[in-house]
Amino acid sequence: MHVLLTSWPLFHRVGGVILSRWAHFLAGVTWIGLLYYFNFVQTPAFAGFDAGARNEATAKLVPRALWWFRWGAMLTLLSGISILAFQDQFNGDYFKTPSGVSISTGILLALVMFSNVWFVIWPAQKRVIANAQNVLAGGEADPAAAGFGRRGLLASRTNTLFSIPMLFFMAATSHFAPFHTSATSGKRGAFLGIMVFITAILELNALGLLGGTAPGGTRAYLDDHKNTIIAGFVYAAVLIILFEIFFS
Repeated sequence: MHVLLTSWPLFHRVGGVILSRWAHFLAGVTWIGLLYYFNFVQTPAFAGFDAGARNEATAKLVPRALWWFRWGAMLTLLSGISILAFQDQFNGDYFKTPSGVSISTGILLALVMFSNVWFVIWPAQKRVIANAQNVLAGGEADPAAAGFGRRGLLASRTNTLFSIPMLFFMAATSHFAPFHTSATSGKRGAFLGIMVFITAILELNALGLLGGTAPGGTRAYLDDHKNTIIAGFVYAAVLIILFEIFFS
């Protein structure tokens, strides 16, 4: 008991880190798992439903899935902040190291994804769900519902794209980045600047600020989940190559 009390600060920190990471993994699996379910399973399946079956599923299944989806995203964010709060290695110059740049890349992508969930996908899907429930109750269909559905789809597909490089750089923090050399502030800034610029362009495109939300054009890679997956691996490859250039 005496040993436990005298080592409490260390025990408290280590325990906080491992519990935070555990929560982060569980919440992240829930969030990203449902993201992939929506994009790889539900959306293609719903496209083959007749209107009545689609409204039934939208009104009864989608709200439950979206509850776990958005709160999984919230717990992922909060547990990630908790990891940073308990972790002592993030003091000093950590974020100037390759590992620090790697985790920063993953964090920035995850924050954009979280924002899409709470401020784009969920508000849009609330309109879609309300429309389905209203139609099932005998009301008139909301003519704006399809537009909201499209807006949510573009943001969800973009999150799928971002998840591929995000998950790589989260894992790379401990298993890839440490094998690279430190870089000057200019190279760190160049890498993060390019990453932020590309991410911003992709996000603005998803929000319809670069030509609207209609199918095709600059959004062609978001119209089919298979093309979105390919685009995600292409973006991950671009960032990995840049990381190799700036940190080797």
